[in-house]
Amino acid sequence: MRVTTTKKRATFRALHNDGCFILPNPWDIGSARILQHLGFSALASTSTGFAWTMGKPDYAMTMENVLGHLRSLCEAVDLPVNADFESGFAADPDVVATNVKLAIETGIAGVSIEDRKLGDLSNLYDVYQSVDRIRAARSAIDATGENVILVARTEGLLIDSGAITEAIDKLVAFAGAGADCLYAPGVSKKEDIAAMVRAVAPKPVNILVMGPGSTARELEDLGVRRISVGGALSLSGWGAMVAASEKLKAGSFDALGGSTSGGRLNEIFARFE
Repeated sequence: MRVTTTKKRATFRALHNDGCFILPNPWDIGSARILQHLGFSALASTSTGFAWTMGKPDYAMTMENVLGHLRSLCEAVDLPVNADFESGFAADPDVVATNVKLAIETGIAGVSIEDRKLGDLSNLYDVYQSVDRIRAARSAIDATGENVILVARTEGLLIDSGAITEAIDKLVAFAGAGADCLYAPGVSKKEDIAAMVRAVAPKPVNILVMGPGSTARELEDLGVRRISVGGALSLSGWGAMVAASEKLKAGSFDALGGSTSGGRLNEIFARFE
């Protein structure tokens, strides 16, 4: 029997209550099903990974494209799915609210809204408009009556890695506006992560990890509640494909194949039939 959307959402909220969990980011149905098979408890979409799958750069997908992608992920697995919903595909808070309701209809268990300006990715909405947008998203979720986690994220550290104080202040404002989980991709120093966790406590913090340098246990000890990897898994796959293709172009077949056999993949995917 398939897990209901209601059950997925309840499970996802419970994961945020204590401890720390890893939230990997699939980019299509196949990768989502592999991650379910491997035993992860929840998944999150990645705007980057999905765009690359479609041969597009990040932020080039339309909202309609993303809604279809979210629906396909939610229908393909029995795990909760958190939506990378970029900037809500609108500047105006009321339109963000409308769009969040559309995202909820896809079956997601969580939705992330960031503060990059629509059409101007090098700049952010100021704190007042950013908070209004998060407050609108909160109201939209509440109006549906659905148990969906609202993740508020600031992209400030991806623009200025030294703006940790500004990032923390914005997350505190987002928490006050009704966000369930706070997220500032780009934070990496242990003291900064600990400060971020303390500032918004008891609400959970999501940390983005894109490579080696820390462990899940270390982040949990800092008070982090969930860990995502953004486009890192997708990048690993594309990196292997590009490297093998470059050798193929040079006339070598040495890089073909990999550590996972076709037979194993067929066996895993057959379990979802």
